[in-house]
Amino acid sequence: MPEKNITTIGKLYEALGRGDIPAFLAGLDSQIEWREADHFPYADGNPYIGPQAVLEGVFTRLGSEWEGFAGIPDDWLDAGDRIVVLGTYTGKNKATGKSVRAQFAHVWTVKDGKAIRMQQYTDTKQFADAIA
Repeated sequence: MPEKNITTIGKLYEALGRGDIPAFLAGLDSQIEWREADHFPYADGNPYIGPQAVLEGVFTRLGSEWEGFAGIPDDWLDAGDRIVVLGTYTGKNKATGKSVRAQFAHVWTVKDGKAIRMQQYTDTKQFADAIA
């Protein structure tokens, strides 16, 4: 079962990597609870409930405000119905021209082959500095 959960979450990152937002959203439960890190620029909508809220509150903003933004997974930790993904964000803020390279941890909860919860942890100061 856990290996299946890693595959489920891996498909989400693969979809994002190729810019396939519909495939990414399809992997989220209809009532996913999505939480950005406290003090992250997009935490103002926490918790985002449902794929549409995640799309509008997080990914539409990332796409419009950042150039080449990516979350690149480096390591996967299997915790049963929870999958922890460690990686690095990169991108350049369009308004300021400042770049960011920040570590992240994403804690996903999986149920019945869908992501039902995601909690982000990252260095929010790097993002605050990049947008200022």
